[in-house]
Amino acid sequence: MPKTFSSFAPILAIILLPLSAMAASAPTVDVIRVEGPIGPAIAQYIHRAIEIAEQDNAQALIIKLETPGGLDDSMRAIVKDFFNSRVPIVVYVWPQGARAASAGAIITLASHIAAMSPGTAIGAAHPVNIGGEQVDKTMATKIENDAAAYARSIAKRRGRNVEWAEMIVRKSISSTEEEAIKKNVIDIIAKDMRNLLNQLDGRKVKTADGMHTINTKGATLKEIAPSIREKFLHIISNPNVAYILMLIAVYGIIFELNNPGSIFPGVIGGIALLLALYSFAILPINLTGVLLIAFGVILFVTDLFVPGHGILTVGGIIAFIIGSLILFETRTPAMRISMTLVITMTILTAGFFLFAVGAGARAQKLKVVTGAENLVGQVVEARTDLNPKGKVFIEGEYWNAIAEGEPVKKGERVRIIAVDKLTLRVRKENQL
Repeated sequence: MPKTFSSFAPILAIILLPLSAMAASAPTVDVIRVEGPIGPAIAQYIHRAIEIAEQDNAQALIIKLETPGGLDDSMRAIVKDFFNSRVPIVVYVWPQGARAASAGAIITLASHIAAMSPGTAIGAAHPVNIGGEQVDKTMATKIENDAAAYARSIAKRRGRNVEWAEMIVRKSISSTEEEAIKKNVIDIIAKDMRNLLNQLDGRKVKTADGMHTINTKGATLKEIAPSIREKFLHIISNPNVAYILMLIAVYGIIFELNNPGSIFPGVIGGIALLLALYSFAILPINLTGVLLIAFGVILFVTDLFVPGHGILTVGGIIAFIIGSLILFETRTPAMRISMTLVITMTILTAGFFLFAVGAGARAQKLKVVTGAENLVGQVVEARTDLNPKGKVFIEGEYWNAIAEGEPVKKGERVRIIAVDKLTLRVRKENQL
């Protein structure tokens, strides 16, 4: 080591030591982004993020939330993770114009610190009838009372407005960020992440392992991205995607059965079927909806072979639409199939069976028009003298021919009257 460098080494160490100590002691705040309906994939993502934040000894886990609601089971799993977290959970309704509705409102209430951006809304957690069906008054009251009690218990545990929590369930009320902070629903209104961190600094919260004082001064933000599996699970757990996969499976498999050897439609249908079954294992399926869709498909197919004058197709359309609308058992509108998609896919399905499958069915009923049998009755030209044997030319090929009756000269027209293996029996055209 050069003498000049060794003489300055102690000085450099003294200068860099405080900087390295500051970098090592800089607090960490983990951040995730949750957007769209709350489902199993989101619940799994949040669960993993909490585990990572605990391993990081993070000062807090900030969940930037924008959701129209979601599945009740997934929401309850997230709330349970919040209550058992050793890291402070901050739910931040973001960006401006976002909302935390239904399940999102309950999740926000369950956080240690609830924050909202300007121009956002929270609330509207009234349970909707399962699958869009009418339920009796007693059952509806039980569902509502259960949801209201759950919301009240969460608000009470977090020291928030219990009456407001009950009203978002019973009256489906919503509040702006200004109204929410005045009613003790949230703790912070923050215009951006930096402003949020400044307001979080020094706040005390009680987590699963005791009181924590949040230190966000000079904090480093660490983004936790969803894994490939979580992204994939989130996509196929969307009811609209699951519905499309199911129909692709129906199209592909029926087309393959109707046209054996096509291969590609069968492969695509099989893959779609497996993905659809995986989606159905995640989502709450209404068996009546599945049976109605299957019955609609059966009616479509039956109308191709039975002279029903279109009545069966009309019945199939009605059964298909009703089955699609009640396919998923959920009280959350965000987890239902889009009406536009239902109508579009019903039209496409009816068209598929009327034209694609129907064409195959009609083709199977047609008379065979290929092969040697098709040659009988055709008039062709003799390419050699037939006395009685010779050659004729037909469909681009020379055939051996035997003339019955009078001999035929080269160039004369003959009619094929029979096919004997690879030899044609013919007669001069003017003899017929």
